[in-house]
Amino acid sequence: MPTRENLAAAAPWVELATSAEDWDGADPDLLLRMLGQALWIRTFEEYVLELAAQGLVHGPAHSSIGQEGGAVGSIVSLRSDDYVNGSHRGHHQFLAKAFGHVMARKSGVLPELDDEVRTVLRRTLAEICGLAEGYCRGRGGSMHLRWREAGAMGTNAIVGGGVPQAAGFAFNQRRAGTDAVTVSYFGDGAVNIGSVLETFNLAAAWRLPVCFFIENNQYAVSTSVAEATAEARLSGRGPGFGIPSWRVDGMDPLAVHLAMTDALAHMRAGNGPAIVEADLYRYLHQNGPYPGSAFGYRDKAEEQAWRDRDPVDLLQSHVVRRGLATVDEVAAAREEVTAALHEIGDSLLEPVPDGKPGQRRIKASAWPGPGFVDVGVRGDLGELAGSRYEEAETFSGELAERRFIDVVSEVLGRRLETDERVVVLGEDVHRLKGGTNGATRRACEVAPERVLGTPISENAFTGLGGGMALDGRFRPIVEYMYADFMWVAADQLFNQVAKARHMFGGESPVPFVLRTKLAAGTGYGSQHTNDPAGVLVTAPGLRVVAPSNPFDYVGLLNTALACDDPVVVLEHVDLYTSTGAGPVSDVDYRIPVGKAALRREGDDLTVISYLSMVGHCLEALDQVPQLHADLVDLRWLDPASLDWDTIERSVRKTNRVLIVEQGARGMSYGGWLADEIQRRLFDWLDAPIERVTGAEASPSISKVLERAAIACTEEVVTALRDIAAH
Repeated sequence: MPTRENLAAAAPWVELATSAEDWDGADPDLLLRMLGQALWIRTFEEYVLELAAQGLVHGPAHSSIGQEGGAVGSIVSLRSDDYVNGSHRGHHQFLAKAFGHVMARKSGVLPELDDEVRTVLRRTLAEICGLAEGYCRGRGGSMHLRWREAGAMGTNAIVGGGVPQAAGFAFNQRRAGTDAVTVSYFGDGAVNIGSVLETFNLAAAWRLPVCFFIENNQYAVSTSVAEATAEARLSGRGPGFGIPSWRVDGMDPLAVHLAMTDALAHMRAGNGPAIVEADLYRYLHQNGPYPGSAFGYRDKAEEQAWRDRDPVDLLQSHVVRRGLATVDEVAAAREEVTAALHEIGDSLLEPVPDGKPGQRRIKASAWPGPGFVDVGVRGDLGELAGSRYEEAETFSGELAERRFIDVVSEVLGRRLETDERVVVLGEDVHRLKGGTNGATRRACEVAPERVLGTPISENAFTGLGGGMALDGRFRPIVEYMYADFMWVAADQLFNQVAKARHMFGGESPVPFVLRTKLAAGTGYGSQHTNDPAGVLVTAPGLRVVAPSNPFDYVGLLNTALACDDPVVVLEHVDLYTSTGAGPVSDVDYRIPVGKAALRREGDDLTVISYLSMVGHCLEALDQVPQLHADLVDLRWLDPASLDWDTIERSVRKTNRVLIVEQGARGMSYGGWLADEIQRRLFDWLDAPIERVTGAEASPSISKVLERAAIACTEEVVTALRDIAAH
């Protein structure tokens, strides 16, 4: 007969509740601060809904009315160097963190609504209305609030999207030698999202000081927690990952504070992450001023039962009971912030000419100018000033025939050796003598503590790298074993990393490098062999670089690592074992952003390519000697970095273009580039732009079908001969 033994999780799971003695013994200043902030937040949210009802908030107004206890209770003890980030419903957390950063500490009285607090109210309201005075200069709106100086690192419109970034913030805090922590806020809907659970695991494995704060407000839009999961006590996720977890009544701000006090002690002591689940309620629907019962998914009795436990009323009752403030003083504080908000609103609004009585609009002077629309999609590259740029033809150092992968290893190791901010992370990068291809061999030798093998969780470690970059103290190099894996982490790469600088106002650097390899021709099939260039260049904010030889790899990677924009470095597995001219010892030079290379010159045709297909083009041109062509090796692929001077100069000379790439037609980079060339250079084209691509299908496992699906030298030769014949 088998034996059975009940197992218990190694991490504790605690439900915390307050008693009358806790309220009697609570520090008076703590209760007054929490009440003052809760009043300010509640009144602010009511005013936002008032403006929204007048059509003055463009987009959603995700109110946090009813949830103030979770925010003030958890944030009141945080320092300015502690970070928070949150979800689309994040006004209350953002305000609580901003208030904590600027508030004057006066004991024995309700907090003062001084000029700095008024500025927070003004700039937050301006941001929610999309105005130039906002923290993100109007770009973030209600769902993307960020004030770095206060430690408010950004709310997020993608459910669960900010959670992996919080792990990156926490990584930097710990690596910098501080006891600061990060608190990531998200709701019950996000608890079942893969990136959140991946981050639980990664943070626990690496013992990162991050608190996952679950605001369980009972509904993801209109779907109840009970419908969405079999275990409605969401903090129960924690012990499964080895994370100590607390469950608390979120309508009780003191209980939230006490649970967070325990969690902070755990994290600041270096013991890793914590989970706090606050059981609370949003009084209104997902968006707007109406209760959920108006939409039929809640009933009025349920809503009233939660309102009867209102967190602001609870705080007020204990403050008054203990004689810390009178009812009249609390009412005066509420009236003061109401008046302040209407004063702010009046300064931003004006009557609508010939409109209805009382109808108002936002003053034209308050909006950002239309010319600001694309400013800050990426930086101005000023950080690269003073770079030592080199080209192989004029290189000041010694060159020799080098194996491509050896040069990759050397330059990565050199950057970790000379810059303590550089950290490499990815799957299996720390073992196997330099990862699966040897790229990190030298890095592991010189700085093994900064070559971090991750779990198989691209969403989590990509977002972690994004958080590291947004914080700015470290410069991550994230590696995907295969380029196809970026679709697993598409939210973090395309929605988060690529958009962050622009979305948060255009000024925040994102020094993030992603290395990944293309593996067509290796027998790894449809899910390991695609070329993502055609999709990458559609993402504003990303720079994309594609080295074709050892010398260029060194210079281009160095530039990517010095750049304050996110850069994707594409590598082709065929190049790893190839050889070419490369530096013998000097691996510190750079190659400019936006500079292509002319590999061969001729008057008949402009051939444009990148990565391993540059070599195939050279082989093909040798086989069609009657055709004399310029061969442009793009190196930089993204629209902002493309070398249009070199392309235009060649096309004006040859009047014909052939774009060559290896991958599937449906993901074609050449399709985008051909469209751009014909729009810009139509007057100099004597024939339609020709293209060499792979087949419609992604490469498959069969050696014969795989070869049929990709382009190599033979396909380029066929295209060249056809052009020569016409």
